[in-house]
Amino acid sequence: MTQALSKKAKRVQAVLEAKGYAFKVKELPDSTRTAKEAASAIGCAEAQIAKSLVFVDANTDDPILVIASGINRVNVDTIEKSVGKKLIQAKGKKIKALTGFAIGGIPPVGHDTPLFTILDPDLKNHDQIWVAAGTPNAVFQLNPQDLGPLTRGIWIALS
Repeated sequence: MTQALSKKAKRVQAVLEAKGYAFKVKELPDSTRTAKEAASAIGCAEAQIAKSLVFVDANTDDPILVIASGINRVNVDTIEKSVGKKLIQAKGKKIKALTGFAIGGIPPVGHDTPLFTILDPDLKNHDQIWVAAGTPNAVFQLNPQDLGPLTRGIWIALS
């Protein structure tokens, strides 16, 4: 018997379906809050976890979502030069206000506020990747090639 999804995971599933994608959100018994925990819970490489980091533009306060490979450290200077924005990493309350989701469960879609999205090309090194789906236990699997159209994100080298 399949366990029913939580409210936030259902929200992500509904957005995926509304966008015409057949990805299936799963809630796991183990935490997927960090890339390392997610890889362990799923049974995949940490590099296959697409972690979500939220920043704001220091000049406009516009939100920016960075989706990076779980093993990569994001080089903010590199991103700033590529997009011409000064980035400040958002904190928990701001992230929840912008996205509607808490740290550890931020999905690539379904946010309360539209987010300019930057994608890590290293994710394309894998046939399948996993992303958060609204809670620290919810995920869904996709082909990295689908991440661009799904998020309308741009691919920029992050590390």
